[in-house]
Amino acid sequence: MKALVYTGPGTVELLDRPRPTVQVPTDAIVRLLHASICGTDLHTLKGDVPSIQPGLVLGHEGVGVIEALGSAVDAFVVGERVLISCMTSCGACPFCRRGLSAHCMNGGWMLGNRIDGTQAEYVRVPHATLSLHRLPESIDSRAAVAVSDAFPTGLECGVLSADVQPGSSVVIVGAGPVGMAALLTAQLYTPAILVVVDLDEARLATARRLGAHATVNSGSTDAEQQLMDLTEGQGFDSVIEAVGIPATFGLCQRVVAIGGRIANVGVHGTKVDLHLERLWERNISIHMSLVNATTTPRLLRLVESGQLDIGSLVTHHFSCAEATQAYDTFQAASRHQALKPMNHGVLYCQILSLDPKQGLYLRDGQLAVNRRDRALSAQFHC
Repeated sequence: MKALVYTGPGTVELLDRPRPTVQVPTDAIVRLLHASICGTDLHTLKGDVPSIQPGLVLGHEGVGVIEALGSAVDAFVVGERVLISCMTSCGACPFCRRGLSAHCMNGGWMLGNRIDGTQAEYVRVPHATLSLHRLPESIDSRAAVAVSDAFPTGLECGVLSADVQPGSSVVIVGAGPVGMAALLTAQLYTPAILVVVDLDEARLATARRLGAHATVNSGSTDAEQQLMDLTEGQGFDSVIEAVGIPATFGLCQRVVAIGGRIANVGVHGTKVDLHLERLWERNISIHMSLVNATTTPRLLRLVESGQLDIGSLVTHHFSCAEATQAYDTFQAASRHQALKPMNHGVLYCQILSLDPKQGLYLRDGQLAVNRRDRALSAQFHC
């Protein structure tokens, strides 16, 4: 089979690899229809993830069709279309029993980390009973990949961690796919004011189209004052940091309301200042977590009922033959404007906009994963 293989810092190659087989009774083999690149994969490519060694197939998000099942998997049948969770859960260890599947003692972040991942024609999924989700016929395979990771992360690490409540005030700092997923899921909790902050005007326009009541360009000299004015000087009840750099975390500390909560979603590559003297006297809570993907069934029900639009996060498509180009594109785009792309049939390309002077851009519906202010997300289809 064809697979995208990490061959060392800065390099990924489309190689022929053996097709995976069932190794233990709890395994499933899935033929990929769609997979994706996310910011974590770009960190891997840079050599930032020590656990990932050269020779590993990348990817931890995908949608596919079950090709084979271990003898202990009776919740699915061969031929069913399924969503692959970004987190592998055994369901039996102490952490899984507490809903902390990211820390599963027999799973957690396995795909594209400790075992071969989803950016291939086939993938072996351990603990398939809890790590796969049946897709209703009404949900498009291409769009559903966003429910593997981006939407659970936006909801769990952002909206729920920030304790978004009806009638509350919410600001999301960072308009990447995870920030946009937080924007879309926050609306389910009917806040009175929902604001998005980013440097890119195209992304801010997309945020307004997706339901933001107001947007603020963080490059403005009075950005902080604009945010405070939107709350009549009170600050925001819920602040979601979805970038992962010291400057944005500092902004979050300054615009949170008394008694408010900051939810950290961004992946930080360096330490940040924590102003305890101010946070303490204002009764501020800070919450951070890894995504456990326990909300995936709930998200799929919301999509099926028409209450959640997941297709908004998909912008670019690459074919299998263009797989390495996809990585090149997203790394180059990070120096200009971040994109939210997608791949089919391990990677099919549908470029929505191309600026011959600057490179690849998406002017309409542009999104970004601002992990460490550079990382992006892409999608593949097999």
